[in-house]
Amino acid sequence: MKDGRIFLGLALLAAFALNALGSSFNAYYYDVCVSIGINIILAVGLNLLIGHTGQFSLGHAGFMAVGAYTSAMLTNHFLPSFLRLTGSTDSTFFSHCFFFAVLMIGGLGAGLIGLLVGIPSLRLRGDYLAIVTLGFGEIIRVLILNTDALGASRGLSVKVSSTDLFWSFGLAAVTVYVVASLVNSTYGRGFLAVRDNEIAAEAMGINSTKYKVIAFVVASFFAGIAGGLYAHHKQFLTPEGFNFFKSIDVVVMVILGGMGSTAGVILAAIILTLLPEFLRYLSHLNGLPHWAQPLLENRLILYSLILIVIMLVRPQGLFGELRWFSKLGRRKTQ
Repeated sequence: MKDGRIFLGLALLAAFALNALGSSFNAYYYDVCVSIGINIILAVGLNLLIGHTGQFSLGHAGFMAVGAYTSAMLTNHFLPSFLRLTGSTDSTFFSHCFFFAVLMIGGLGAGLIGLLVGIPSLRLRGDYLAIVTLGFGEIIRVLILNTDALGASRGLSVKVSSTDLFWSFGLAAVTVYVVASLVNSTYGRGFLAVRDNEIAAEAMGINSTKYKVIAFVVASFFAGIAGGLYAHHKQFLTPEGFNFFKSIDVVVMVILGGMGSTAGVILAAIILTLLPEFLRYLSHLNGLPHWAQPLLENRLILYSLILIVIMLVRPQGLFGELRWFSKLGRRKTQ
């Protein structure tokens, strides 16, 4: 536990220092860095469900949408009233307090929806569970698409941009700490037992549905937090930003990094955030060979080909052997 607290403290200090340097970044690099932190939160949270508990979910973007729209609506409707209530001329501190509150509410809202969805659906296994979660993600998207109060297909603007490098990477560090501590706790032994052999776990008296629901709710909570950060960074939300392909992006990060490897998933989230941007940069270079130009212009095809090759060469994931955080939060025993 002491090592875990040291890691969390150092990570928060690093996030604070990085944010202090953020003013020297241009807008493009700043956007990419914030996106890396958000993707780490999404991937590490989903890794608890897929990598450590062995349950396949394709609806993670739906929980992200719940957190994004909940926090955005709270900010748009209540932030001015909150600042007037505090009566402060310098509203920076109180704005951050309010932002933290709406992030937590968005995360709790996503966690509550995860509980309601998880209790009936997590009695299923394998492909059936994947289909149910896929359907849930689409239900959320279609509901937003047809709800005028949420902007429907027009989209929803967020009045303030509160997400910065400290919030993005600081909450990513908190996510890593919480997930690693949970995996190394008594509950973590239950997650791993369910992943390795659910029937044997049931025979030993482990309530597999209980552990699957806990993992599902925790993953949903962090997806809601990531959604709130995304909303207050981009400042404009559309239902298509939380479609099936967004869920697939997060699943690819988990699988490519190595299921069950927190360090591997973090590195995969960083790489898969930077890779499309790197391909975009290459497509604008002069002097490229004639055969490379059309391939880079269709960089999503090249991106897909790279992923296919990696999975053929490394089916266990690029960093499946990395266990940097395997002892984080582990209690010492006599």
